[in-house]
Amino acid sequence: MTSTATPRIVASAMAEAAAAWVDALDDEQRPTGVWAWPGSNAADIERVRWYYTPTDHGGLTIHQQRPHQQRAAMRLLSTGLSEAAYVSASTIMGLENVLDRTEGFTAGFARDRGRDPGMYYLRVFGDPTGPGPWSWRFGGHHVSVHHLVVDGEAVAGSPCFLGADPMASPLLGGRELRPLGAVEDTARDLLHALDADQRARAVLTPTAAPDIIGGNRVRPAPGDRVIPLPDLWRGHFEQELEDRMWSMHDNLEAQLGVTDADRAATELTATPRGLSAAEMTAAQQAMLREVLETYVGRMPPGIVERERARFDGDALHAVAFAWAGGAERGEPHYYRLQGPRLLAEWDNTQRAVNHAHSVWRDPGHDFGLDLLGEHLTEHHGHGHDA
Repeated sequence: MTSTATPRIVASAMAEAAAAWVDALDDEQRPTGVWAWPGSNAADIERVRWYYTPTDHGGLTIHQQRPHQQRAAMRLLSTGLSEAAYVSASTIMGLENVLDRTEGFTAGFARDRGRDPGMYYLRVFGDPTGPGPWSWRFGGHHVSVHHLVVDGEAVAGSPCFLGADPMASPLLGGRELRPLGAVEDTARDLLHALDADQRARAVLTPTAAPDIIGGNRVRPAPGDRVIPLPDLWRGHFEQELEDRMWSMHDNLEAQLGVTDADRAATELTATPRGLSAAEMTAAQQAMLREVLETYVGRMPPGIVERERARFDGDALHAVAFAWAGGAERGEPHYYRLQGPRLLAEWDNTQRAVNHAHSVWRDPGHDFGLDLLGEHLTEHHGHGHDA
């Protein structure tokens, strides 16, 4: 069934949900939860900060809110995601309890509880009821969602990050919980559908990259390589914890057997590496669309149609599929889709290949920085860059 929603209708739902949350905050909570913007350099910088580690993402955490405020926060999150993505994000948040058990309820990260389903942050930038641009960000361990509204229209919804640790968990009756299973499986199915020549072009190196290559950069760029784990956190640790983070990073690269040649093979490039859709059969291109849908399909009805349409027809031909690592389930692996205004990345390498990351990005348009600059130039006579 075709949705009747539009980016304007989505923006209206976001504004209503955001205003309800803001109105529910008390005078102590509001300065943390809501930042004046645009016009504040501090807010400009903060708005584009994002993380996927269990660090301070900025804003009010779930457990700093009363139950009715928590409900309002989750309602806002739901306006920015498809139903499937909202269910996945909610499940990922709940996995913090499972991860806590996996680690023997010992992880701290200099907090009372290191693995914490209440440690998800919401911050609103600007006034959702006013005429100016406004934005919101929801994030915590393995969830990062961003939206920008300009002139009453939801214009940018990336980066959108979803991860899972554990990636697969047992359920009763021998079933399995894999909230991001299709993000992994559709890409592996595509890899297996390639012939030997295609596969040789798609596989950059038999060694998996230890993490997504773009990391949490504001603007991924050619030459970018994996960001070491200690640098994916807000602020700095005490020395003991920083040493532990470096040890985790170094040990993972050692386990994977990562060499400098592997880093060079997987670094971001201006011209996408891997196998382009133009070099695929029609059936393979259909499989590539399925992989792509696990990324753009995170957006809610009213926005997702616009994102899908960017890859209609021959536009898909410019998208390249690249893989690194093993080809079978249970083997460390990384892949990406890259093309005009597209960078989608996946890795599953950590915790014995049971800890996954995935991100959908729209380079040049992430955070709506391009549209925001145009808007502010048009309305205020000067550019604006975060």
